[in-house]
Amino acid sequence: MTEKETPITLIVNGRTHRVFVSPSALLLNVLRDQLNVMGPKYGCGIGECGACSVLIDGELSLSCLTLAVSVMGHVITTVEAVVEDPVGKIVADKFLSHAAVQCGFCTPGMLVAATSLLQSERSPSEEDIRQHLRGNLCRCTGYAALVRSVQDAAESLDGEPDHEMRAGN
Repeated sequence: MTEKETPITLIVNGRTHRVFVSPSALLLNVLRDQLNVMGPKYGCGIGECGACSVLIDGELSLSCLTLAVSVMGHVITTVEAVVEDPVGKIVADKFLSHAAVQCGFCTPGMLVAATSLLQSERSPSEEDIRQHLRGNLCRCTGYAALVRSVQDAAESLDGEPDHEMRAGN
């Protein structure tokens, strides 16, 4: 038996999309398979790795655990839009300058998580950074370069006006 598909409207990276989904369709699969938004990655499928991280109404969320129908009408922001945000651009630049990117599989989720942190906390401690990134697994870097990247980004933002991902950005 197949589930009946239903039309829903999703707001992804500032664009409105109408898609047909089954009631059990996961946001990650809809993003990748129907909308061709490839930034969020399928890592574990059980919410343990963070590779699928997105922002939903500005809150860090795991798209592999989110039903697509549950976010109809909410603003979904993926790494593609995060790196265009002023804070996200700085975070991405610092990831590169600190060589915090190795294989790159975890990078989209890490960028989304780090940007989310710096949008809400401009001067996080090392512990704050580690705590905020704890849901994002990296098998390559050992996290030292990732933490340094976020610290450096925070220092670069010191004194800058607050930037938040705008709805529909």
